[in-house]
Amino acid sequence: MRAEQRKFVYDFSEGNKDLKDLLGGKGANLAEMTNLGLPVPPGFTITTEACKAYLDDGAAPEALRDEVSVHLEALERRMGKKLGQTDDPLLVSVRSGAKFSMPGMMDTVLNIGLSDESVQGLAAQSGDERFAWDSYRRLIQMFGDTVLGIKGELFAEALDEAKKSRGAATDVDLCAADLQELVEQFKGIVSKETGRDFPQEPREQMDLAIRAVFDSWNGDRARLYRRQERIPHDLGTAVNVCSMVFGNLGPDSGTGVAFTRDPASGQQGVYGDYLQNAQGEDVVAGIRNTVPLADLEGLDKASYDELMRTMETLETHYKDLCDIEFTIERGKLWMLQTRVGKRTAAAAFRIATQLVDQGLIDEAEALRRVTGSQLAQLMFPRFDGDATSDQLGWGIAASPGAAVGKAVFDSYTAIKWSRSGEKVILIRRETNPDDLDGMIAAEGILTSRGGKTSHAAVVARGMGKTCVCGAEELEVDTKRRRMTAPGGVVIEEGDTVSIDGSSGKVYLGEVPVVPSPVVEYFEGRMHAGADDADELVKAVHRIMAYADRVRRLRVRANADNAEDASRARRFGAQGIGLCRTEHMFLGERRELVERLILADTSEERETALRGLLPHQKDDFVELFESMDGLPVTVRLLDPPLHEFLPDITELSVRVALAESRKDHNENDLRLLQAVHRLHEQNPMLGLRGVRLGLVIPGLFTMQVRAIAEAAAERIEAKGDPRAEIMIPLVGTVQELEIVREEAEQVIADVEREHGLELKVALGTMIELPRAALTAGQIAECADFFSFGTNDLTQTVWGFSRDDVEASFFTAYLEKGIFGVSPFETIDKDGVGALVRSAAEAGRATRPDLKLGVCGEHGGDPESVHFFHEVGLDYVSCSPFRIPVARLEAGRAAASETTNGR
Repeated sequence: MRAEQRKFVYDFSEGNKDLKDLLGGKGANLAEMTNLGLPVPPGFTITTEACKAYLDDGAAPEALRDEVSVHLEALERRMGKKLGQTDDPLLVSVRSGAKFSMPGMMDTVLNIGLSDESVQGLAAQSGDERFAWDSYRRLIQMFGDTVLGIKGELFAEALDEAKKSRGAATDVDLCAADLQELVEQFKGIVSKETGRDFPQEPREQMDLAIRAVFDSWNGDRARLYRRQERIPHDLGTAVNVCSMVFGNLGPDSGTGVAFTRDPASGQQGVYGDYLQNAQGEDVVAGIRNTVPLADLEGLDKASYDELMRTMETLETHYKDLCDIEFTIERGKLWMLQTRVGKRTAAAAFRIATQLVDQGLIDEAEALRRVTGSQLAQLMFPRFDGDATSDQLGWGIAASPGAAVGKAVFDSYTAIKWSRSGEKVILIRRETNPDDLDGMIAAEGILTSRGGKTSHAAVVARGMGKTCVCGAEELEVDTKRRRMTAPGGVVIEEGDTVSIDGSSGKVYLGEVPVVPSPVVEYFEGRMHAGADDADELVKAVHRIMAYADRVRRLRVRANADNAEDASRARRFGAQGIGLCRTEHMFLGERRELVERLILADTSEERETALRGLLPHQKDDFVELFESMDGLPVTVRLLDPPLHEFLPDITELSVRVALAESRKDHNENDLRLLQAVHRLHEQNPMLGLRGVRLGLVIPGLFTMQVRAIAEAAAERIEAKGDPRAEIMIPLVGTVQELEIVREEAEQVIADVEREHGLELKVALGTMIELPRAALTAGQIAECADFFSFGTNDLTQTVWGFSRDDVEASFFTAYLEKGIFGVSPFETIDKDGVGALVRSAAEAGRATRPDLKLGVCGEHGGDPESVHFFHEVGLDYVSCSPFRIPVARLEAGRAAASETTNGR
């Protein structure tokens, strides 16, 4: 369809909340509120399709201007006034509104339609000259910053200077004459910075603002946020044009933000901020400290009561926590926006279970409402409640967690220091969208202004960052890079501070942390059913129990010793999916490995292997005991042998020094020769994995014997060992056939020696592209496949993880080549395609073939959904990530049910 034939503009009454792809989140919800009969100022939405056409062609579609004119004329007829008419101007706001709420998009521009002439008409019509000039200065400030690209601090500094010269504490204390003078200063800034006068034609103002919204989609901040949140880059943004209502008409007017529940804790109640005689972004910008929403009842009870009824209507309709923006114009309530509100991880779990209890959603929907990433946040340590560190101040607990780091006062420093490995706390008076990249880099955010609905609080909650806002007693001086606390205590940049997003407390120095109660619950040290159990723990328990009931994917652990295995089992592991035997060859056993490597004869090699055998068996006995009754997959030795030898440089120096003293050490000389012999240009692609078992006689058979003897010992002790032996790095079925035949012979020998039957599965890792492509053949000789997605990612992409992350990887992320690291979330189109085809080919050959994954992707929430979709039997991950994988496996099953599959 040609761009000119599409419908690009919808009146608010024409849409609904299900049209977010077309109308964006803001436009769809404005339409929904309009349809509910709530007091929404009339307006219209320009679709995301118009934005995409603009971005594709570099210009707005020809039909768009005419379509906007039609809707603008309809709006003018409805309002009984024309845009910017001199005696009684219709004014509008222009706001961006993508499908997903996205910091980094263009900020709102209010009061479009004001000019040198119409400001006089607004003053006369409203009977308030101060209000008119305040609205005009806001338009020039917002328009200059967001549309014309003028640095916002130029306007802010002029405003601060005006307040200072008049002795005004806030902008509200400036009179009409002060504001009129400020308008002239602002117009002068526009002329100086852009080389043109501030546009006086109302339609030009609106068209420029609409174009600026489109352009902001590809702004640096927007692209950064999309990469961070994995939002597709091709969605585009809608534009909302809404008739103005005014909260800056005096003490009976104001603006506010409300939540139907506390977004920090999830508790029900009256939560939000209100600011009298204010407009638009004043609340979230944090330029004046707000009052709690509950105070509105005493200021304007009628509007407060109507707002409470509206909030209840919206929460019941959306069946979720709603984030609401509203304006009161001379005692009349207007709804400017609603959306499903961002919330902390703790609030997400609490709210989900509350809504189930209220009958608004079922358990499946509650499960879909939380995420593994949120659960991981709840497992982070928190500050010790008995900490005696010096408390610097106390602010608003905006986003919970315990964050410790060095104080920094701008985003550039936050990014620079974090990239060098430092943990930092970003400290600002208030944050704005320009601070987004610094907020991402920081461990936590601290501001001296703003409340729970300020920019810092909302963005931090969305990202799961610890945040304390509105710490008024802390004086932040960003220019001098310091913060002064009561009593004259000065915190310089680089000093360590700790912030508690759960209490709002700010400390000097590093505060000790204690385990999360959620971790204590998973460890079995806290019973969710106890009367005094933490409410959050009870909510987590309920959702986890449901996830475990519905999930199809089993969850195993990557564990190499009994301690990790026991912890994993407490966390809900259903076995071990990867035991890396190379970790058993370190410490005091390294000498035995060195003897094996240096062996010149078969007798020396066999002696070294006999020395290793009992150690290996003891390790496996402990593992089988820890995981009694559950499968334990043991990977035979995988890394190249040089990793068990001393560093070549260190050893060369040692030998050289010994020779200079004529004190020759024969063992060191042999080790050095071995290091040189085994040195490889690219060890990842060299003598490792199955190749070691084929080249070094007896190595794999020793390990198989240790596993088999450990299993036999556990059976004799009335245990239930379920051993699975995994051969790594197989590229062709012939390799597997040889190793399997030798392993089966060893197992048969142990069965004969102990007079019992061992049930040991023999399978392989699929971690090479060739193995994936020939999976049908390999399955003829394998009881199971375990996808080693770490190495499969390296070999598919053709790069080393260690090398790319230290060199060009950051550039690839910044340029958008990668939205997220393929080592963090599986590359579905490349690596994932091989996993899918190998799984299908393997099962076609052997329908009962067990399929799992043991790479780090096994604990990644998004990857778990992919593995569920592909039909794997289990994922395996580190012990700490097991609860996350369990939850996401349940969510994958619940989502599949919702989609009708």
